[in-house]
Amino acid sequence: MSGIRQTPAGRFGHFGLGLTAALVLAFLMAPLIVIVLFSFKDSGDFAFPITGWSLKWYRTFFTTQTWMEALKNSLILAVSTTLLATPLGTMAALGLAAPQLPGRRLISAFLLIPMIAPVVIVGIGMYFVFSMAGLTATLPGLILGHTSLAVPFVVVTVSAALTGLDRRLLWAAASMGAPPFLAFRKVTLPAILPGVASGALFAFATSLDEVVVTMFLAGPGQRTLPREMFTIARDTLTPTIAAAATVLIAASIVLLIASNALSRPGTSSAR
Repeated sequence: MSGIRQTPAGRFGHFGLGLTAALVLAFLMAPLIVIVLFSFKDSGDFAFPITGWSLKWYRTFFTTQTWMEALKNSLILAVSTTLLATPLGTMAALGLAAPQLPGRRLISAFLLIPMIAPVVIVGIGMYFVFSMAGLTATLPGLILGHTSLAVPFVVVTVSAALTGLDRRLLWAAASMGAPPFLAFRKVTLPAILPGVASGALFAFATSLDEVVVTMFLAGPGQRTLPREMFTIARDTLTPTIAAAATVLIAASIVLLIASNALSRPGTSSAR
């Protein structure tokens, strides 16, 4: 069968579509590329052309106690948030998947508010509520604040995984006498595990990059990496900030690749 010959108008349309996509991609990627380039710049200014290349700003970042303390705090906070948000979001998604749950749409809308609402408004609300509970300027309060932002991402990814679950498997497990928890552990969890893992990665990335809520809730002892970058950038811009930003960009890329790998068909152990 011979291929379909495109008309000049069709070829021009495809070319225009590809050019538009390339321009949009370049517009979105240009700020990140500039930051990465400046992190390897030998001189300490933010100007082109780049006349020399060096790793000294990365050495400064990884050998300065302030930066390393901020990185450690960010990792502790991100891991803690992930460990708390993943089971909470998974249980919420399982509850929302139950057909007999009244008001599912309304509950789902409320759960997704932290993802939709402006982060500044969420941060102000958290500050007033957490201050009355004595949770401001504390690590538990900061973990709870980040968890509230991360849970919606877990709910979305797990809910998407649940749409592909064959309910007949659960009925078969129940007919064979399996209690609900055993059916969840043997049937549901293996089927939705890629979605749960993707949600955990999104929760980790959400906490790692969060700065607005951190500014409202954190005390002097909770200086995360994004907060440290924001604080230093208000006074002076140095390529060390670009090096720190490149580290966060690299971490985000790794998490994105891992999430895409987990979301591919065939990653689930359920059949």
